[in-house]
Formats: sequence, structure tokens, C-alpha cells
Amino acid sequence: MSRLTQEFSRLYLQQDAEALLSPEGRSRALVLALRTPADWSRLGRVWHGVQQELALPAPAIAVSGTGALQLWFSLVQPVDLAQAQAFLQGLQQRYLADLPAKRLELLPRAEPAGPQHAARIPAEQAGDEGLWSAFVAPDLAPVFADTPWLDVPPSEEGQADLLRPLASIKPEDFAAALASLAPAATPAPAAAAAANTGRVEDPRQFLLQVMNDASTPLALRIEAAKALLSSPAAR
Repeated sequence: MSRLTQEFSRLYLQQDAEALLSPEGRSRALVLALRTPADWSRLGRVWHGVQQELALPAPAIAVSGTGALQLWFSLVQPVDLAQAQAFLQGLQQRYLADLPAKRLELLPRAEPAGPQHAARIPAEQAGDEGLWSAFVAPDLAPVFADTPWLDVPPSEEGQADLLRPLASIKPEDFAAALASLAPAATPAPAAAAAANTGRVEDPRQFLLQVMNDASTPLALRIEAAKALLSSPAAR
């Protein structure tokens, strides 16, 4: 196994599998892509923000080989599609809310034909002979705004070197980030009635309400997010 394969597997693949997605649609790799013009000054807000404001490890930066600049987030434990989308949509709303949704791609996501994920990197692009996807260094990302690809195959050793210092997001840190990114929610009438009567019909819904309630102490919101991550429905 090459060093590049080892590093990619360490960060993004399912345990004992060569896939980004499990059959149930769970993944350790979350990808946020900005389509051309893929201005790094915009996507860089996310790259810097997750480190400085959410205290998360730096995501990998990649050119898709076609028309997008990407951020690849690695998780220690896989999450389901709903949690993946909640995290990525939270980043979108916090850092890129002024961009049209069609400029962004949040993966993995649900599709009628089944869950869809990003293509593995690096790879030559079918139909675009000579164009490659690749991981790139932060200081080179601005160069690829209009041409998010390489026109030569990237060095496997160089790609491995870019991935080697990256770390995966721990479950407790992912839960805290979810709680921080969650928008304030207005309780639905049924939820309000349950609160008034002291009865909770759906424990998972209750945990979601706690996690999304900006008036709840952050520590409790984090605990609710942890409980959701460990619940059977999330596995």
C-alpha cells in the first residue's frame, strides 16, 4: 500500500472498506465545494473559520479536476447523511450565506438513485484528458480560482505529504461544532404542548430541540448533540 493510499484511508475511508460511503450512507469524509469562479478568499473563510472559531482541525484543500475548489473534512467516527448535511449547511450559513446555493455542493447528500459523494482524489477526469483532481497546499489555493485542476498528474509522494499532518475531528468536537452551527429553532406546536404537559413523545426530537435552542446553555446543547450522535438511529 502506497503512502498516499495509507493517508487517504486514515482520514476518509470506512473502517475495513475502500469506500467513502457505507451501504447505510454513513461517511467519515464531508466535502464542501465551491464551483467556479472558486475564489479562495471566499472558501478560505470556511478553512480559517473552522480552525479559529470552531477549534476543529484544518480540512484538506483540493481542486476537483473539473470546476470546483473543495474542502475535505475528516471525522474519527462516521456520521449519517442528516448529520453530514447539518454540519455542512451550518458552515454554509455562517461563512457563505451571501453566495447562491447553486455555487456550492455539500457532500455526501441524498439522491433518488441513492446517496452521492465526491469522487476520490487524486484522479484523472473522464472526458477531460490531461486534467487531474488533487490536494493542494493553502498558499497555492488562490491560483486555482478559474482553473481548479492540474494539467499534469500530481506526485503521489507530494499528495501524501499534504495529507500527513491532517487530523480527524473527534466525536465530541463534532458534536460541539454542530451545536454551535445549529440555527435557533422555534418549537413546533406539538413540541410546545409536550413541554407544557411535561411529556415527550419523541426523545430524538426532544434532543434536537435542545441542541438547536440558542437559549439553552452550550454545555447542555453539546450533551444533546453527543446523545444524538450515539443514538441507534444515527448508526
